[in-house]
Amino acid sequence: MPVTIPRDLPARATLREENIFTMSQERADHQDIRPLHIAMVNLMPTKVNTETQVLRLLSNTPLQVHVSLLRMSSHESKNTASEHLDAFYTTFDQVRDQKFDGLIITGAPIELMPFEEVDYWDELCEIMDWSAQHVFSTLHTCWGAQAGLYRHFGVGKHALPEKMFGIFDHDVHLPNSPIVRGFDAVFPAPHSRHTGIEVAAIEAADGLELVASSPQAGVYLVSSSDQRQLFVTGHPEYERDTLLGEYQRDISRGLDINVPANYFPDDDPTRTPRMTWRSHAFLLYANWLNYYVYQRTPFDRDSIPSTGAMNGHGDD
Repeated sequence: MPVTIPRDLPARATLREENIFTMSQERADHQDIRPLHIAMVNLMPTKVNTETQVLRLLSNTPLQVHVSLLRMSSHESKNTASEHLDAFYTTFDQVRDQKFDGLIITGAPIELMPFEEVDYWDELCEIMDWSAQHVFSTLHTCWGAQAGLYRHFGVGKHALPEKMFGIFDHDVHLPNSPIVRGFDAVFPAPHSRHTGIEVAAIEAADGLELVASSPQAGVYLVSSSDQRQLFVTGHPEYERDTLLGEYQRDISRGLDINVPANYFPDDDPTRTPRMTWRSHAFLLYANWLNYYVYQRTPFDRDSIPSTGAMNGHGDD
């Protein structure tokens, strides 16, 4: 799929070097098709890295996708240059009157904080509520998945005794779900988090389906019953060395951190990490774009219906 990327966005040069098909806005304007309009709320502090990781995964279908990057106006980013944010990002206020085929809400390294204590929680709740009326399908990842499950369905999180850190195998529970079409019965995916969600809480919640989970890492992939919302608790977008960078960062800070599980050959951090999850990561995003967005979204975005998923839970 040609991802439409601004000519000067740093991710564009990186992806072109990897032989990923990208397209300039000028070329896209001359194609006589209706592109999918996807918004991404990027909550990660290292925004440039996350842009590259997610755009890479959006590249593997024949669809044309236009991506709008959104940031929190109620939060000051300390790790991304203001020039980059001003050049490539918009705020929610600038798009609140628009409708989108899809929305991605990323994770953020704040999972130990109560949701209501996050400085941009009110703004994020407004975006999540708005998505029920203005977005056909929303993909929530990592902390974004926890936030979405809490806001929309009242499912809480709990602190883990130690960081869930590494590559873990996951079992597919609903093999007929379109999001896992083409998946192996057992597939690997990265996790990096201090909190989790109980399988029993998902199974007890009205309007949710547990699609995949791990005996070690727990809940991984959840779908709303109407398939308009997806929740991924891990980080399928991570690159080969992302967990390595996090491990080295924590070691340098003097933190008591285990070697990422199932990541280094023989658990030896001096060796090159194994990349075992990329094919399923590409397939996850391709399935979302195809079966949850392209095949179902109205041709006229202004006629996108409400999801009806808001149940009044979370912080009102």
